[in-house]
Amino acid sequence: MTVSVAIISDTHGHLDPRIVEIIRECDYAIHAGDICGENVLAAMQPKSAMVIAVAGNNEPRCMIDFPLPSKSELELPGGKICIEHGHEHGHHTPCHDSLRAQHPDARVIVYGHTHKMVQDKSALPWVVNPGAAGLTRNHGGPSCLVLTASNDEWDVREIRFADT
Repeated sequence: MTVSVAIISDTHGHLDPRIVEIIRECDYAIHAGDICGENVLAAMQPKSAMVIAVAGNNEPRCMIDFPLPSKSELELPGGKICIEHGHEHGHHTPCHDSLRAQHPDARVIVYGHTHKMVQDKSALPWVVNPGAAGLTRNHGGPSCLVLTASNDEWDVREIRFADT
């Protein structure tokens, strides 16, 4: 069995409609924080309707009427994804070694915060950041990752759209 997971972060109240379409094609969706609006979570509609979201460092200033966890997990065929915003592991550039030490049983660790797309596969677990899926500091256009997972193989694809 193979599943797909749309991974986004740092929407700051605006989710690019092209990324909404990517999410709809996936089985699950992850938001790694700085959501800043219930409208963003409502727009995330993967096939299973399962959306995992964690709080970012800007969430306390946003108007979300329910608490979000600081960390979460998603079990998939072949392993587990651990999700957190990442700001507690270094403000400007979260330390991947620190993230790995925090989540040693993960296959992939997802973080946000920097608004910069990253795939660090130099060690296990992999550490990935989808960049910014909204308008704020998206470094050339909104971006996301799509993880495809089976018992035998995991792959992460980068998607970046042109700024409009």
